[in-house]
Parts: sequence; structure tokens; C-alpha cells
Amino acid sequence: MRRDTYEMKSPQVHPENETVAHKTIPVSSNIDETNETNSSCFQLREVFKKKDQDSTEKQGPPEVVTFSSLFRFANGTDFFYMIIGSIAALAHGAAFPLMLLIFGNLTDIFTNRTFNLCTANLTEFDGLCPPGVVLTTENFFQEIMKCNTTGADFPIPNVDLLGTISQQAIWLTIVGCATIVVGYFQVAFWSIACERQTRRLREKLLRSILSKEIAYFDTNKTAQLSTRLSEDVNKVHDGTGDKVASALQFFASFIAGLILGLIKGWKLTLVLLAVSPVLFSSAVLFTKITATMTSQELKAYAKAGAIAEEVFGSIRTVFSFNGGAYESKRYEKYLRSAKISGIRKGALNGALMGAIWFLVFCTYALGFWYGAKLVREEHYSIGGILIVFFSVITAVFSLGQAAPHLQSVAQARGAAYTLWKIIDTPSKITINNPDGIRKDDIVGEIKFFNVHFSYPSRPDVSILNGLSFTAQRGETTALVGSSGCGKSTCVQLLQRFYDPTEGSIEFDGTVEIDGTPVNRYNLEKIFVSEKQMQLKKKSNKQRKWRLDRASRGRTTIVIAHRLSTIVNASKIIVLNAGSVVEEGNHETLMNAKGAYYGLVEAQNIHLKSKDKNMDENGNDEDDEAATALAYDRARSLSYHRQDTIDTKTVKNETNDKTNEAKAVAEYKGPGPFFAMLAMNKPELDLIILACIACICNGGIQPAFGVILSKIIAVFQTCDPKLQEKRVLTYILIFIGFGVLMLLTMFLQSFLFAISGESLTQRLRAKIFRTLLQQDIAYFDQPENNTGALCTRLATEASEVQGATGVRIGTMLQNISNLGVGIILAFIYGWSLTLIMLAFVPFMILAGFLQTYLLTGIADKDKKVLEEAGKIAVESISNIRTVAQLTKEQYFGDEYCKLLDFPYRNSLKRAHIFGILFSISDSIMFFAQAALFTFGAWQVERGNMSFENIMLVLNCILFGAMAVGQTASLAPDYSKAISSSKNILSLFQRIPVIDNSSTAGNELATFDGQIDLVDLEFHYPNRPEVQVLKKFNLTIEPNRQTALVGSSGCGKSTIIQLLEHFYDPTGGRILVNQNELPSLNLQWWRSQIGFVSQEPVLFDATITENIAYGDTAREVSMEEIQQAAKNANIDDFIQNLPQRYETNIGSRGTQLSGGQKQRIAIARALIRNPKVLLLDEATSALDTENERIVQEALDQASKGRTTVVIAHRLSTIQNSDRICVVHRGRIVESGKHDELLARKGHYYRLAQSKR
Repeated sequence: MRRDTYEMKSPQVHPENETVAHKTIPVSSNIDETNETNSSCFQLREVFKKKDQDSTEKQGPPEVVTFSSLFRFANGTDFFYMIIGSIAALAHGAAFPLMLLIFGNLTDIFTNRTFNLCTANLTEFDGLCPPGVVLTTENFFQEIMKCNTTGADFPIPNVDLLGTISQQAIWLTIVGCATIVVGYFQVAFWSIACERQTRRLREKLLRSILSKEIAYFDTNKTAQLSTRLSEDVNKVHDGTGDKVASALQFFASFIAGLILGLIKGWKLTLVLLAVSPVLFSSAVLFTKITATMTSQELKAYAKAGAIAEEVFGSIRTVFSFNGGAYESKRYEKYLRSAKISGIRKGALNGALMGAIWFLVFCTYALGFWYGAKLVREEHYSIGGILIVFFSVITAVFSLGQAAPHLQSVAQARGAAYTLWKIIDTPSKITINNPDGIRKDDIVGEIKFFNVHFSYPSRPDVSILNGLSFTAQRGETTALVGSSGCGKSTCVQLLQRFYDPTEGSIEFDGTVEIDGTPVNRYNLEKIFVSEKQMQLKKKSNKQRKWRLDRASRGRTTIVIAHRLSTIVNASKIIVLNAGSVVEEGNHETLMNAKGAYYGLVEAQNIHLKSKDKNMDENGNDEDDEAATALAYDRARSLSYHRQDTIDTKTVKNETNDKTNEAKAVAEYKGPGPFFAMLAMNKPELDLIILACIACICNGGIQPAFGVILSKIIAVFQTCDPKLQEKRVLTYILIFIGFGVLMLLTMFLQSFLFAISGESLTQRLRAKIFRTLLQQDIAYFDQPENNTGALCTRLATEASEVQGATGVRIGTMLQNISNLGVGIILAFIYGWSLTLIMLAFVPFMILAGFLQTYLLTGIADKDKKVLEEAGKIAVESISNIRTVAQLTKEQYFGDEYCKLLDFPYRNSLKRAHIFGILFSISDSIMFFAQAALFTFGAWQVERGNMSFENIMLVLNCILFGAMAVGQTASLAPDYSKAISSSKNILSLFQRIPVIDNSSTAGNELATFDGQIDLVDLEFHYPNRPEVQVLKKFNLTIEPNRQTALVGSSGCGKSTIIQLLEHFYDPTGGRILVNQNELPSLNLQWWRSQIGFVSQEPVLFDATITENIAYGDTAREVSMEEIQQAAKNANIDDFIQNLPQRYETNIGSRGTQLSGGQKQRIAIARALIRNPKVLLLDEATSALDTENERIVQEALDQASKGRTTVVIAHRLSTIQNSDRICVVHRGRIVESGKHDELLARKGHYYRLAQSKR
């Protein structure tokens, strides 16, 4: 007895480029992960495994392009922008060391005021001051005013502290104003140049992909090409814009700081530089490791994206075979690989950044220890020491600050390697070759001479073997033969999808098509391919009339399985195994009674002799309905709009502002932030620990500011021994800070990497599973096409991290930093703190404007880029159709039109960002000018000490930096909340038919009887078109029921209703007298074997494609081979080099139509169904194979309830019951002979097929 689908284990699909034995996977993958999997301990064990699923892949050096190659799409104007922006960035970088020079001067002014008193004998004032007032070097200027200095033999120093400080403050103001100017040019000009180059890159990449020869797509997955066009281009964009300018800015800071340090104190500079090689090596190592890890992560996500695109593009097939859980496991496999790469990257980044910070604090300790020694022994000033120290530290630290920007550049170089490779890969066949011959005087004679051919993806399988024939000018030449004989290959060679491996194809007698590219537009003028003759847009008779009219005056090559359509052909060529076996017209070949004769006889319908001679003037009354109800056939295709490129629809969607609302209903529920946070609950303990580390990390900064101010104040001490002792204490504290930074940086980066990557994996997996739960009507909506779903799946889950995990930690770190800093600042100088805080709103306002102005523009751009992505995905996925119609230029132009809107917005955004960045970056200069001026006034009045001024400066400065960093996270937070709402609204959506549901009844004694009672139906997206009207039919058990009629009459709709893709709008479907919606959907579909007119195969091996028919269990190889034999495909498979392990390519592109159909039949037979649904199951087969496969289907139908939809009446004439469907209802039913005798609808259909 068959076991229930949802209780079984499913075989694992082979990943790309791997050969893996069948493994069992749980079907119930739509259930949340187990507690063990979610536990933190499991997460840690998983990361530290020595091997993971990708460990078998050889890890080579990262593949990157040179830095200069990143700008290969720049023109003269772009280089001008980049040069000006670079000069501005270098000037901007030099501004900070210049500020340090002024800062050192200010420090000397304050310290010298008291340090000069160390040689004075202050005991002379004993007795001159009031009781309790003791003069020291620290309080001399504050307390001396209280003493009676008349008669004292001591000159009181007259220092204009406020005036001297004001002069330095003016210089700070000037540098701040200059920073506004150069900051704007730095950001705006580099951003403009980047947007201009990215615009060209997007266009060049798509046009390059579309211009590739078809052989390129046989060996490169179209899904991954689509991913490269979006994600990898964004990586290049990030690494060629203002981040390059920032890297130059920090490089300039490094050079300027180094020079300033050498000038002001070369000894201390050299000591400090002793640690720079270690810091520099750490930065380089950090960049390389990040680039390598990012590359591995991108590859894993690209593979997951390819699976998602394949699944969404074949959603009806996936649902038909209960493949949702199976596909989820395929998808999640690569998510896990990407997760592990991301976690390892986070751990290494944290360790390296922590090590860098540890070295920085150790450098602080070394610098102040040696600097104090120089002050004591070589009479350096403390201001000079600070200038040298902070200049060198700034120089070295600038390298660390440049690391994130260099990381973006490294990622861009890695992404560009793949993109440049795609662009630079030469195509032997291109329509853009200027040397290609364009003939205006086309004759139309085509000659194949001794042509040999093998597909590039399977060079060891010969398709054509010495094929020679001639298609004469203005005549119709028909190619017939069994599936795989080479018919379609001939047309592909003629269209120059490929070139012959040997021999030649001549056009008009002199031009070798394979030697010089001929424009495909000319070829379209001279031949018409009828490869898709099985599609029924009008009656056979009318279609034939239209094709005959189109063929007049043209050289026409026809590929036909229905031989009645080529009876009048001038020449009929019969192919077998890639060679010509017969040639002649219909009459001569029939008289020869050879291969062609056998094919024709096999297709004859058994009409009575007197009927054969009757005039065939009967018209198909359904023709009128065919156009109105063509939606029925469109929806019956298994590809979800994947094989149809409707650019007009795409353009209309772009202008439809309500698409977003249609795609995702408005989220209603608790705050999306807390909802997303709840999904991180399995990592809650790790998040808490990481947050503690962040708080500690944030507290270190103001604590460092306090110690820094105190160690500066130490140099006002006159006692060298005391000074040395205090310095030693403070440098030990610096080292302690370094140890804490090392620990906290590693913990927060590593633990948040675990939580963030786990959340991303969990979200992507759940989104994917949720999408596979949706009803078919959801996928019918244009805004939910494959490209849009894949884009949202890839971006929204990643964007959620902007509001969780590491972002929470960063905000806690900054709050800790700012909070502690402000508290300390108020304690030591509340008035000066208020002055400093007056500048904070300007920082917040700049961040606010960046958030709301820039993200508002970015959201609009995202929608338009998504529409452009649709065109890119559809054109690449349907490249054969695009190439056949020579529409490469057209789709490239349409794509570029959609790029223009976000491109213009990006230029505006560059100016806005440049202004806001420059203002926010210059505020620090004005704040210091105000602080030192007001502080000097307070010191003169005796209300504050220099130590307190420095403490307030350091605490507020670090706190302000935290505010700026928090504001910079706002755009990410805004995107995260928006994406969270979209995701949560999807999770809240309740489908009309849950395709993953296991609820409902199971019939223990299902015998196969199905009753359709008063059915009425219209498709959800087309309510104005009524497809079924009071449709009644009883499908008797273990018998074959055939549905015939013209296109649009509702036949395929019946199949979709039986598969429970939709619910009828009226009436009932009864299965053994049970309402269909009351049954367990998984169980019901497991009882059905479905073969569609358009076979949908997956990018996997033949074994996996056949085994896909029963994902409920592990299918044995013997069963697979037997199913292949029953479908007459085993012999073909055995002749392949890799036999059943042959990968058939995306959608089975490596196979002919007939071969694909037979594998689809084998897939249906493997599950041993009780109900067979055959929708034109043999339409793509040649006559010989049709007969053999039909016998197999007839045998398979015994003991099963079978519903057949057929256009070739010869395939259903032995059915137990034939029902003629007309305009949504049955108008005739009976056996073949009975219906012919009535001479009604069926009789006219039979006559039209002759």
C-alpha cells in the first residue's frame, strides 16, 4: 500500500556540478527548525566544524580584477569628476592633521601658562594670602587674585589667554569652512562618476548577455546570470563611488599625519611607527579575508537564487508533484552554506578589528610613556608630544578606518571579475558583427552540405551526421522524423544559434552561414518554422491556411509532427539519426511506401470510407470563443508566464503605482521590529551576550577620554617622579582598555554574525516556504512574476538585519558611549558641556535629512529597478525567443529606459549627500573653536581647569561621533522596517488554497470516480471572462475520459480544477462523493499523475527529474529505468555518455521536445497514480514514438481513472468516453464511432484534422 505523502522522506536533488547519492529529506520542512538546530550550542558547533557541505570544493585564491579595471567604463567627464573628487578627498584628509596642529598649539598655550611656574618660589607668597589659600602651579592664576601681592618681589605673568586662544579658534573656523567645500566635492563628484559608470555597466552587461551565442547559455545558468546583473553590479557600484573617495581621504590623513609627526618630533614618530607594519598587515589581511569570504557567500546565494527562480518559474509543476518540501530543502542547503560563510567572516572580522584596536591602545601606552620621557629629558612640550602622538596615531588609524572602504573596493573587484568575464567572453556568433553580410536582394536558397554537429554542452553526442539537403527558393521544405533525429537542430543552425562542427550551410549559393554572420532578421524573411504546431490557437484548417498564405513567395522550412499540414510541401525530407533517409514530395514518398509512408499511416484517424470523401467545409464553431477564452490555455501552461515576454505589460506595470499594494497587503499587527526580533529568539542568549559586549565597548570610549585628559594634565605637574608614576599608571590602564576592546570587538562581531546570518537564513527559508504555500492565483498576479519574487526574496531578508542583531548592538554601544560621556561631561563642566551640546542638533539634523531625503529617493529607485529587473530576468530566461526574433536591441533599449529614472535621481542624491556630509563633517571644527574659546574664558575667571576642558572635549567628542554613527544607521533601519512589513504581511496572508496543507480527509477506498456538478469558473485575475458555465461531467473510475474542443473552450481549466489549483466559483467537484476541498491536498495530488503539453524539467540529472514524480519516497534506480522504458526514453538515455546522470540543463534545454516529453511521461508514471491527467501528453512526439508512447500510456491507464485532453483525435479514438467541450460546457459525448455517426461537433473536428 502507498504511504502518505507527508509522512515520507524525499530524495535530495543534486546541486549544480556535484554528483551526490540519493539522500532522504523530511517533507515536513515547512515546520520550524528543531530545538536542537535552533540552539546556540548547535550554532557554535556548526560553525566550527572543520568541514561543511562545500568543503569538497577546492579553495583557490580569490578571483579579482585590478583596481584600475574597475573604472573601465569611465569616460573623460567621469575622470574629470574623479580627479576633482580625489583632490578634494586628499585635501579633506589633510584637514584633520592640520586640526591636530592647532590642537597642539592650544594645549601648549594652556600648559605653558602653568608649567612656566615650576621654577618659581611660590613660598614668597606665604603670609600674603588669606588663611586656607595655598598657591600651587595648578591654581596660581585662579588664587593669586585673593592675595595681597603689594611688596612681593615676584613678577606676576601677564598672559592674554583668551586672545591667544581666540586666534587659534579662528584658524579652526577657517579649516572648518574649507572642509565644507572639499567634503562636498569629494562625495558629490565621486558619486556622480560612480552613477554614470554604473549606468553604462548595467546596459553593457545586459546587452553583452543578450548578444551571447546560445551555446553560452547551455553551459551557464540563466538564473545566475540574472543574479549577477543585480547583486554583483550593486557590489561594483558600492566599491567605485564615494567609498573610494573616503579611502583616499584616509590615505591623505595617513600621509599628512606622518609628515607632521616627523617634523614635530621624529624620535617619537619612529617609535610609534614601529607598530605600524603590524597594523597595516592586519588591515590587508582583513581586506583579503573579507573578499574571500564574501565571494564564497555570494556564490552560495547565487545558487540558492537559481533554485528559487527555477521553482517560481515552474510553480504548477512543483505543486502538481507535491514538490514544495523537496524544493525547500534544495534551497535551504545553499542558505546554510552562505550562513556558515557569513558567520566565519564575522568571526574573523571581529578578531582582526579587535586586534587592531588592541594594538592602537598599546600604541597609546607606548607613545605616552616615551613622550613623557622626552618631556622630562629632552624638554619636549606636551603640545608637541600630542601633535606627534595623535598625528602618527591618526596616520596609522586611518588605515584601519579605510578598511571598510577598502573592503567594499575588494568586494567590487571580486564581483567585477565575474562581470568583466561575462562581458569579455567572446561570442563566435553575434548579430552585432559589423562585417556580417546584409543582403537586400535575397534569393532564399538554402543548402546544407555534409553537416556534422554536436551541442557544445554534450560534444560527445553526435546530433547531425553528414546531413545534406537543399531548400529551393520560394518552395516549402518539410523536415520530418522521430524525436531527436535533428529536425530542430537544423533550424537552430540555420538561425545561427550554433555553427556546424563540420560541413557548411550555404545561403543563396555563395554565402556560408557558418563562415560569416548573416543578420537573423533576413532569415526570418525567408523561412517559417512550425515547430510548435501542437498549439491550438485556431482550428487546424484555419492555421494551415494562414501558414500557406504566409509562405507565399518565401522559402519555407517546416518542422511538423502532424503530417497532414505538410502534404502540399514541395519537398519532404525524412531524417533519422541526423541523416537524410528519404526525400521527395508527398505523393512520391507515399508510393515508395518507406519510412514516410509508415509515419502517415500511423496518424490516420479511422473514419468510415464514405466520410473520407466528403467535402470538408465544416467550420469549427468554437473559433469565435477561442480568442475570448484564450486565457484558459495561457493559464494551463506549466511555466508561470515564463515563456512569454510581454514587454508592454512590463511597461504598464512600471507606471502602475498600485502594484506594490497589490503584491503585498498592508501589514497589521505588532511592531515589525519586535516581530523580527522574536524570530531571532533561538539566538537570544547570544544576542544578550553580544549586547553586553557592545555596552562595554561603548563605555570604553568615554573612559578613554577621561584617562586621556588626565594624562595630558599630568604634564602640568612639576615633580618628575610623580609625573612618571602617574604616566605609568595611565598607560597600564590603556593596555587594559586594549584587552577589553579585543575581547568585546570579537564577541560582538562573532555573536551578531551568528544571530544575523541565522535570522537571514531563517527568514529566506520561511519566505520561500510561505511562497510555496500560496495559491496559484497569487502567482498569476503580474507583480508576483518570477523576477520580482526572486528580487524580493534576495533583498528583503538581508535588509531586515538593519533593524536587528548587529544594529541593536551598535545602537547600544553608541548609547553607552554617548550616555556615559554626557554624564561625565556634566560632572566636570556643565556650562562647557551645554555649549558643546548646542552643536549636536546640527549633527542629528544632518543625519535626519540624509535618512528621509535619501531613502525616499532610494525607495522610488528600488521600485523602478525592480521593474528593470523583470525585463532583464525575462529576456535572459527566454533568450532563445529573444534571439530568434532578433529582439536583443529592443529589450536592451527597454531596460535602459527604465534605468534612466533612477539614474537621474542618483545624480540628485549625490549633490544632497555631498552637502549634508560636508556640513556634518565640519561641525567638529566649529565645536572645538567654541569650546576652547569659552573654556579659556572660564579658565581666566578661575571657574574651570584645563584638565576639565579636555575631559569635556573628549567625552562630548566621542559621544558626538556615536550620534553621527547612529544617524548613519537610520537608512538601514528604515529599509529594514519597510522590508519587515512586506515580509510579515506575506506571512499573514492566508491563501485560498494552502499548497502545503496536510489538513483534510484521506479516502481509504478511493476508486477513482470524480463528479463535476454544475461547475462555473472564471480566473481570479480575469473575472470578466467566464470559462465554465454549468459544466457537468462524471468521470467514471478505471476508465478513460477524453475532452476535445477548440482552444479556449475550458478543457485545460478542468485539469487545473481537478488538481485543485483553483476552487470553482460555482458548483462542486466530488471525489467518491466527497467535496474536493475537504480532502487532504497532499494526499489528493499524490493520487494524480500529470503530463502537460509543455513539459517542465529541472536543471538536474535525468535520474532526479524522473524521481521528482514521487518526492514522497526514495525512488530506486530500477523503478526509474522501468519508467523510462515505459515512456520509450531508456534507449536514448543509455546512449548518453553519462546515461541517467546526464544533466539536462535549465528547463531541459539539452533535449529535444520529444525527449523532454517522454521524460515528463516517465516522471508521471513513477508515482503509480490512481488518476492520470494527460494534457496533450504526446503532442511533441513524432509519429513513431507517439504510437509507442501511446501504447505505454494506454497500458498505464488500465486500472486507473484517466482524463485526456487531445488535439490529435487519433490518440483518443479508443477512449471509453469522448466529451466535446464548447464554450464552457459539454455539447456531445460518446465513443468515437458514435460521435462520428452523429456528424455533429466531433465529426467536424475530425474532418478538420484530416
